[in-house]
Amino acid sequence: MTDKQTDWNLVEQVKAGDDRAFDTIMERYKRPILGFVYRMIGDAVEAEDVAQDVFARSYQSIRKPAFRQTTAEFSTWLFQVARNAAIDCQRQRKRHPTESLAALDDSGDSVAGAGRTAHEESAARETGEQIAAAVALLPEDQRTVVVLAEYEGLSYKEIAAVMSCTVKSVEARLYRAKQTLQHALRGLLH
Repeated sequence: MTDKQTDWNLVEQVKAGDDRAFDTIMERYKRPILGFVYRMIGDAVEAEDVAQDVFARSYQSIRKPAFRQTTAEFSTWLFQVARNAAIDCQRQRKRHPTESLAALDDSGDSVAGAGRTAHEESAARETGEQIAAAVALLPEDQRTVVVLAEYEGLSYKEIAAVMSCTVKSVEARLYRAKQTLQHALRGLLH
């Protein structure tokens, strides 16, 4: 049984009232969704809240009688929910701006490299922060494509499904994003 079948089987179990099946879904997708949301909004504390909202929205949608399995993978549908939640968060931020208290490296994803000196680790962390800052400045559609392709490892076809666009559109957005990032990070790229 593939993960795609397993995920949709879990969804059917949730629809039938088995909340433990949803716990399995949450456990499977917590880190990828949290990482995606964090990279989209750039605030670790807010990302936690948005990720929780993603799972709450997902659960509510799945429990609705009208909810139907799509031909796409479940993860594609879940990333669509996450993308919409991240966009909602960014819109809310624009309406009610506040100063972020979270540092860029609070995601918990960075682990000290084995055998690196303190200087090398510091330089790597600084480079990572500069890249994250440059990605955060991209327009939302380009940032989404970069995060889904480079950080989450989704295929162009999966990204197109998440973003409700064509594969060619994904390719164009990724190309433009990479051009912008190369320009912004040319000091880092020798």
